[in-house]
Parts: sequence; C-alpha cells; structure tokens
Amino acid sequence: MAYPEPQGADREMVKVNPTPRKPRVLLAASGSVAAIKFGNLCHCFSEWAEVKAVATKASLHFIDRASLPKDLKLYTDEEEWSSWGKIGDSVLHIELRRWADIMVIAPLSANTLGKIAGGLCDNLLTCVVRAWDYSKPMFVAPAMNTFMWSNPFTEKHLMTIDELGISLIPPVSKRLACGDYGNGAMAEPSLIHSTVRLFLESRPQPSD
Repeated sequence: MAYPEPQGADREMVKVNPTPRKPRVLLAASGSVAAIKFGNLCHCFSEWAEVKAVATKASLHFIDRASLPKDLKLYTDEEEWSSWGKIGDSVLHIELRRWADIMVIAPLSANTLGKIAGGLCDNLLTCVVRAWDYSKPMFVAPAMNTFMWSNPFTEKHLMTIDELGISLIPPVSKRLACGDYGNGAMAEPSLIHSTVRLFLESRPQPSD
C-alpha cells in the first residue's frame, strides 16, 4: 500500500552536518625580546588556520611588520576604540574574543603575566584576556630573564592563571638576549605551533 508523501510543514527536514571550518586562532605578543619571532609564529599558524593577531605597544619595538603574513590583520592598542562612536557599536576586544576558538600569547612577558594574574586590563591584549570565555582554550609561552622567571611572584602568578584554565608552554634554558644563561627563553615557535595544533586536532572541529 502506498502512503502519500508528507506535504508542507509535515515534511521531515533532513539535517545536514555542517562542513568543519578552519580553526580561528588569536595570536598575541607582549613586550619581550622574543617578540622578534612573532612573524615566524604567525606564518606557522597561517598555513592551516584563520589567524588574527594582537600586539602590545611594547612588543611593537621588536616585531618586524614586514615579517608578518601579508594577509594577517594585526591589532594594536590604538585600534581598541577607534571604530567605536556610540552605544551599540562593536567593541574590539569583545569581537576578538567572540571570533577566536583559541588564544595563544607568545611571548608572555613578566609584566603581562602579572597583569593577567591580577585581573588588570589596561590594553587590548589584557582586555581580551579579561573578557575571555574560559570554556575555550588559551595557551601562554612566557619569555623573561632567568631571575624574573625564578622570582616568587612568577610562581604565584602561574598558579593563578592555571586556576583559570590557561595552559602553559614552559620556557627553555639557553643564552638569553641580556647575556645571562638560564631558564626563561620562550619555547621555539615550532614547538608552540605543534603543541597547539595537536591539542586542537584532538578536539571536535569547529563549524558554523
């Protein structure tokens, strides 16, 4: 016996699984000499992810803009409120937090680590962190002098951000830019990249 095909609202909707999109990675640099490697880091991620970048005023002293991917948008403190004119306009640090699937701060300076641990938000980078949705991952790769790294405040600050759910990519021991030898150098961009990529690939792929 044949049954009539459902019509109109009675027709069952066929659900189609959305095609996974590229991960959206927000890269950020704070004021450390290791920021000279930020261009390399951006290129690593741009090969397989959608990337936007944030740089503090201090980090711009070390970042060579010519080394960045040509299609990369680099946001600075000056742009935080430049597009805002009235209530209802978008707020940059909120829009970046909404857009990103993950945030990676590399290098993370001692100063910015202290700000994040203390809840301060006095620039674009720290405003994004303060507004971050911690159901989404965040990685940090510290870079600082050996004695700054071994300072008791650093341990306290690392414990605080660990409680927030922020993942640490530890520094390494080497000859530092200041001439000292010891722990505190930022992990190489290739290690930061591989750590984050393996983490993302172990999770369900994002889709719109």
